[in-house]
Amino acid sequence: MQKLTNKEEEIMQILWKLKKAFVKEVMAEITEDQPHYNTLSTIVRNLEEKGYVAHNAYGNTHQYYPIVSIEDYRKRFMSTAIDTYFNSSYKNMVSFFAKEEKISAAELREILAMIEAPKQEK
Repeated sequence: MQKLTNKEEEIMQILWKLKKAFVKEVMAEITEDQPHYNTLSTIVRNLEEKGYVAHNAYGNTHQYYPIVSIEDYRKRFMSTAIDTYFNSSYKNMVSFFAKEEKISAAELREILAMIEAPKQEK
């Protein structure tokens, strides 16, 4: 999977939400910095070339839909971020969020309970 630009990722978020859409429907979802229709059309075609979306043709009009799930993208994105920014260490990532006060001790206890739960069921 090729890396997405910020704008491509924004468009993918819309397509995941809508499940299938024509370019004009994607355009209607963009609230800030709305690109020109032709620019948006090019971005969507780029997403298709990168293997993230496919389309159904209705005459000259195309309806696009995601072929990469948000879950698959999330896994790839998180793995890359953890490898790049946290030396491939989930511990480093969690401690970063703890130090930045983005995660509480109660939330960490919940995560620990989720990790330990499958072990207790065996």
